[in-house]
Formats: sequence, structure tokens, C-alpha cells
Amino acid sequence: MNIEIRGAERLSFRERQVVVLKETGHSNEEVARRLGITPGTVATLFNRARAKGYQVVIVISGDPLGVYGEGETAEGGDA
Repeated sequence: MNIEIRGAERLSFRERQVVVLKETGHSNEEVARRLGITPGTVATLFNRARAKGYQVVIVISGDPLGVYGEGETAEGGDA
């Protein structure tokens, strides 16, 4: 499984760092500690990035969630 951030080119380097960490489940405090900034700065950067409009897309290869039966593919047809 991979996470893709569409629209990342519109974000600053620091906004990208914050977005990656926040979108993978880290709290403002955890992100702040890791990046050496304050939780308030994390919130500001995250809100600024959201205003610029990015999308997080999860790319899943195969069927790791087990939602398709044997012989069935994600495209809806038989394998």
C-alpha cells in the first residue's frame, strides 16, 4: 500500500512534511516534536496546505484487504 499526495507541487517543503505526517495519523504534538517546531506551527502549516487543495490517495496493489473472492479482480471481471 502506498500513499500518494496529489497537488503536492503547490505545497512548500515544510507543508509537505506536515501533510505526510498528519495524513499518516500523527498528532500535532508528535509532528512538532519530530520536526522541531511548535504544535501551533504544525496546525498553521496543515491548515495552509489544506487551503491550497491537495488530495491524499491510497494506492493498494492486489487484494490485501481480502474484499474480492478467488478468481475475481478489482476491475470487476474474472481473473
